Amino acid sequence: MRILVITTNNLKLQLMKVNVQSVNFNVDQKLLEFIQERLDKLENFYDKIIYADVFLKVQQTSDKENKTTEVLLSIPGDEIMVKKTAKTFEEGIDSCERALQRQLIKRKDKLSDHSGKKIA
Repeated sequence: MRILVITTNNLKLQLMKVNVQSVNFNVDQKLLEFIQERLDKLENFYDKIIYADVFLKVQQTSDKENKTTEVLLSIPGDEIMVKKTAKTFEEGIDSCERALQRQLIKRKDKLSDHSGKKIA
């Protein structure tokens, strides 16, 4: 479990907790920072995200797209799961982020009542 804390001009900002698990390989710091950066952008679309679990796996196939990325996003009362396979984990994270953005926007729209007043 990793929590990234950034200090800027004596202002301490704690970002969303992102847990990264990899199967049969070690994740380098650069990829961890990339994952944190991409998933933090989701808070622009839905600000009640509790945490994200990321699972990285390399499939043993001859196919070039053998890197599977799964993201489980925990939000109040629900969880959203996205699974993508790509050539690189960075591409997989980007695809997961776009899919999660769409789902979070849909969820936020559903939580709006008919008078235009936002609930979430």
